[in-house]
Amino acid sequence: MFVSGTEIVYIFCAMQRVYLDHTATTPLDPLVREAMQNVPPDAFGNPSSAHWYGRQARALLESAHATIAASIGALPAEIILTSGGTESDNHAVRGTFTAARAAGRDHLITTAAEHHAVLDTCRALQSEGAALTILPVDSHGRIRLGDLAEALTDRTALVSVIHGNNEIGSIAPIKAIAEIAHGHGALVHTDAVQTVGKIPVSVAELGIDLMTFTAHKLYGPKGIGALYVRRGIALKNLLEGGGQERGRRPGTENIQLAVGFAAAMEIASAGMSKESTRLASFRDALQRILLERIRGIVVNGHPSERLPHILSISIDQAVTPLEGELLVPNMDLEGIAVSSGSACTSGSEQPSHVLLALGRDRETARATVRFSFGRMNLPEDVDRAAAALRDVVGRMTRKASSP
Repeated sequence: MFVSGTEIVYIFCAMQRVYLDHTATTPLDPLVREAMQNVPPDAFGNPSSAHWYGRQARALLESAHATIAASIGALPAEIILTSGGTESDNHAVRGTFTAARAAGRDHLITTAAEHHAVLDTCRALQSEGAALTILPVDSHGRIRLGDLAEALTDRTALVSVIHGNNEIGSIAPIKAIAEIAHGHGALVHTDAVQTVGKIPVSVAELGIDLMTFTAHKLYGPKGIGALYVRRGIALKNLLEGGGQERGRRPGTENIQLAVGFAAAMEIASAGMSKESTRLASFRDALQRILLERIRGIVVNGHPSERLPHILSISIDQAVTPLEGELLVPNMDLEGIAVSSGSACTSGSEQPSHVLLALGRDRETARATVRFSFGRMNLPEDVDRAAAALRDVVGRMTRKASSP
């Protein structure tokens, strides 16, 4: 069935659904759920309280900090628990800039392919007087190191570059970026929401100063994330009102969420190598089938330096014209859950800023499907997804060419 742009027909029928949107969020791992449910009833106390109940909660919180920190090679004191990736990005960018501005550094550098949590925060600071440089990216979504070197000045406070792009999967050369930025005295932040738990991430090896990651992208609970802040980095708080998280993020901590986050990090770290290989095989198989079966397929992202679970494809509108914004809802009618790009901008009439930054024209950018695999997927899901997209494109193409 084809769904038109003016009328969406919802078909309620028994069908086997396939979830291929793990970049947007992941289901809660049963072992994570169990860990959260096993938090003792008498650990309900406020972790800041000095009595026995508070100490029970404090012990669980400190254990969670230690586990989360160890997974990325950090110290427990370098981890700030937050409400998620958006808060962590905001805190990293605004907090470091505010602290650095007092020392005469009022310049920010980021890229045109960043998550909106970084881009919008940088633009908000620009409206408040910050100097902002948004570097272009190449056709694979990565900045040119020469552009970064030219943009840096002795007034640059922070360079923020996403580690693994959430829309196209390209992995940035963060270590090289950090070396160049540090040579000018600038701090470096990376949004690693899509890389932590998927590929090895060590803050020491990357050489960064701040890093964002979150639980619900790696089969943990929603509502909790983290910001790594290297020891000694000056960071202005986003919030005021308490001494929690070593004075950096006031508010009573949620012990169950912290325990779930730690469990998710442990599970992801333990199975990372095998799972990454498995998901990359699905990604590569789907890419090969789609290139063989559908005219006009363009693969978005770097051909080799990319995340194992993400495949973003666009359909060149000069080759196979169709109403691109209807690809995702029609795939849903086929029982395949995918997205066109970032879940944070779903429903927007504007094409993805990331795809435009790659050089895609606006209509081709709209005709984009992002597949992102996860633990629940099986090899047969590749064939089902490929067949569904081929059928959807076929129907939409015939619709577009009919008089």
